[in-house]
Amino acid sequence: QVQLVEHGGGLVQAGGSLRLSCVASGGSFSTAVMGWFRQAPGKEREFVAQITPSGLTRDYADSVKGRFTISRDNAKNTVYLQMNSLKPEDTAVYYCTSSSKWGQRKPDEIDYWGQGTQVTVSS
Repeated sequence: QVQLVEHGGGLVQAGGSLRLSCVASGGSFSTAVMGWFRQAPGKEREFVAQITPSGLTRDYADSVKGRFTISRDNAKNTVYLQMNSLKPEDTAVYYCTSSSKWGQRKPDEIDYWGQGTQVTVSS
């Protein structure tokens, strides 16, 4: 079974940066659409970003455009989320995701999930 393991969460001040990584195993990473979702306490789980298998096309939620960058290294079975200019409203558990189709922005459309990593942004 596919496993996704996130790394890099932590506490950062507003305006700071953080880089998340996710290592995949048990599947064909190079053919999967990879992405990130997040969920804040009391909030619905929401889409953050996704990237095509080739890494040539990226898609972002409006709330993170211009601040976050998703990338991948297929040789390392790893997807990254570089988060810059962080805001308190970015505080959430961030989940790495894998899917077989492009454009999946709803949680029910995702095939596999990591267990999540906490990102906390203080004022």
